[in-house]
Parts: sequence; structure tokens; C-alpha cells
Amino acid sequence: MSVITPTVKLHLNKREITFVVPLYITLLVAVVSILISLIAWRAGSQPGSEGWVTGSRYNPAIAYSLPGFLVYLGVQSIGTTFPFALTLGATRRAFTAGTLLWSAMVSAYIALVIAALAVLELATNHWFVGFYLFDIYILGTGNIAHLLIIVFLGTLSSLTAGGVFAASWVRFGSRGPLALGIGLGLTVAVGALLIVPAWPDLAAAFELWWLAVIALAVVAAASAGTWAFLRTATVR
Repeated sequence: MSVITPTVKLHLNKREITFVVPLYITLLVAVVSILISLIAWRAGSQPGSEGWVTGSRYNPAIAYSLPGFLVYLGVQSIGTTFPFALTLGATRRAFTAGTLLWSAMVSAYIALVIAALAVLELATNHWFVGFYLFDIYILGTGNIAHLLIIVFLGTLSSLTAGGVFAASWVRFGSRGPLALGIGLGLTVAVGALLIVPAWPDLAAAFELWWLAVIALAVVAAASAGTWAFLRTATVR
């Protein structure tokens, strides 16, 4: 643990982008969602009605607002930090492990922030007026345990996915992310073609934990790929 701590501390020096910007994005999207709800209310839709609740809970804005930024955060955690970390004496293995630990810490932080906002929403009967911002289907419909797992794994997947693309760039230059993207695209396309005949059966048997397994597989594959790229990368 002692060998990876310096890498974690190096990442944590970027406090604003790590801890404040995700909060900004979350609150901004919440404000926009409130404005949209006010417009719908003004247009005649009634808060608390069945249609209002169903429509509000289908709004995925909170869940979709962060992944783009998180992928970027994962990219810069490798692309801009790896050369500097090595000049400070970090080993490639320690840097990769430290970056993964930092990603887990950021994921836990964001999950706890959104969970706290969801608890506040539930405690205030949806902000006193029936506005559904965090009590939505994609975040577990008010189940805080599910929300924590969903946000944590979603955040960690985004960060590590960004990291592996950055690592491919460090190793191969601009050809790395291009080849990796094409390879992943072909893999997904072939996989989709193979499971199409069984799709009705898979849909009928679907369980929520499948998504957790997929997310963990993404994290494991991205972390292994990051290490594989960085172990032979030339520091420029």
C-alpha cells in the first residue's frame, strides 16, 4: 500500500476537478430538471399525479450528465499524470494500482453525494412539491442501496474506460485509441450478432445483478489493459 499512496496523493492534488466539478455538474443538471418540471407544471401537468411521477422517474438526466466528464477525468488521470509520476519515482505497477484506488475513491465520493441528495429528496417528499430528481428508475427508484451500487460501478467504469484509452495513447500515440475503439466496436457488434437470436429469452430472464457483473468486467478489463499498455510505454 505504501508504494501506491504517492500516486493517490498526486491525483488528489487536483481537488477541484476531482471533487468540486462533479458536484457542479450534478447541481446544474438538477436545476435544469427543476426548470423543466416547472414548465410542465405551468403547462398543466399536476405534480403527484400518476403521469407526472412516471414521466419524472423516466428522466435520466442526472445519470447521463456525469459519464462524459468522468471519462475525460479518467483520460487525464493517465495522459497528463503518468509521465510526471514516473519522474517523481513511481513505478509503473504502483502508478496503475494507485490510479485504480483513486478511481475507486472518486466513485465512492460521487455515490455518497448523490445518495445524500436522494435521501434529502425522499425526506422532503420530493422537495416539498413532488419533483423527482434522484428518485428515478435508472438510479434504483428510491432504493438507496441500489443507488450506491449503480453510481459507484457506473463512475468506476467510466473512469477506468477513459484511463485505458489514455494508456493506449501513451503507448502507441494517436493510433492507440483509434485501434482500441475499432476493436471494441467490432467486439460489441459481433457479440450483438451472436446474442440476437437469444435476445427474447435473455430479456425475460434479465436480473439487475447482470449489470453489476458487466460493470465489474469492464473495470477489470480496462485496468488490465491500462497496465499492459503502461508497462511498455515510452515516457515522452
